[in-house]
Amino acid sequence: MHALINRPVYMEQLISFREKQIIKVVTGIRRCGKSTLFDLYCEYLRKDGVGDDQIIRINLEDPDYFDIQDYMQLYNLVKDRLISDKMNYIFIDEVQTVPDFQKAVDGLFIKPNCDVYITGSNAYMLSGELATLLSGRYVEIKMLPLSFKEYISALEDDTDLQMKYQRYIQNGSFPYILQLSRRRDINAYLEGIYTSIVLKDIVARHRISDAGMLDSVIRFMFDNIGNLCSATNIANTMTSNGRKISAPTVENYLSALVDSFVLYRAGRYDVKGKQHLATGSKYYLSDIGLRYYLLGSKRADLGHILENIVYLELLRRGYEIYVGKVGSAEVDFIAINDEGEEYYQVAYTVNDADGKTLARELAPLESIKDHNPKYLITMDFVPLTSHNGIRQINALEWLLH
Repeated sequence: MHALINRPVYMEQLISFREKQIIKVVTGIRRCGKSTLFDLYCEYLRKDGVGDDQIIRINLEDPDYFDIQDYMQLYNLVKDRLISDKMNYIFIDEVQTVPDFQKAVDGLFIKPNCDVYITGSNAYMLSGELATLLSGRYVEIKMLPLSFKEYISALEDDTDLQMKYQRYIQNGSFPYILQLSRRRDINAYLEGIYTSIVLKDIVARHRISDAGMLDSVIRFMFDNIGNLCSATNIANTMTSNGRKISAPTVENYLSALVDSFVLYRAGRYDVKGKQHLATGSKYYLSDIGLRYYLLGSKRADLGHILENIVYLELLRRGYEIYVGKVGSAEVDFIAINDEGEEYYQVAYTVNDADGKTLARELAPLESIKDHNPKYLITMDFVPLTSHNGIRQINALEWLLH
């Protein structure tokens, strides 16, 4: 049994909502560590004096529970195990596999001695009926695979940071990967994740008839992370490359990929006009290892990969993120939280002899005249530098911050 990797950001959220009159819903891509988070949390509860009989764990993807076909069976299964005079902590994994599961969850939630936690690896579980029935009664904890900081905390070797970063992007950030060392084992594991997401979560759920075409769209998107795109231009490009597909089909596939947390979509925001723009978005990938698995390392675009890593880190830190439009220029990210807006430009390196790359990367930030914080994040190892108030930071230091 390997030691569990600590996930402090998510643990703090679970602990802060403990016994609060609200359903805790942990969402995220398959294998990002949702069930393990529950293991860590149950360990915490036991240390705090909670008895084993008060903890009810059900993983609906475990064959032991395959006979649970409807919400009443699920409800009765849990109800029969409740202890009447104590608080019961109920954990249900992959709850979306049971039709109308929200009725069972709601039935348990309204009991005064039930503290309910559920996970799901698809965002559709929070749409439609669930949202309606449980509206205002749940909090979503959005989980991602390991951050670079979490990844490093679990490594026991003393290779330098640069090497660790290379491994992080090539092998990927799914927690179990850390237990594998051979490339072929890592690829087999990533293939398993990819196949189960595509076949179980997307093809079956969205009744997609052409799995080959879906695979082509995924490859196209993985190859174009961080590029502005729309369903129409994706369809046109693919059609001209001999894969005839319509824009509505592309749109349908993209929604399914976002719902399964394979892709994240960043919409555009006009900084000067202070408005959201309807056209064009950028898509980022929840795990770069999947990209290496599918496309190989020949197609590695280190600048866009770093941009992807920074995007995910901003998500983890609780920001809402948009691609910024400043006149005709573009800022990689506008990150918004309760404290206001911050601007980020990401480049793999700006160290060229004539300074042109640096000038090009700074230009969009310099054209924003407000006083919000502005950052240039690169892999260059430079002492903390400021360019007219724009702070240049080394990416690895920022990720470990």
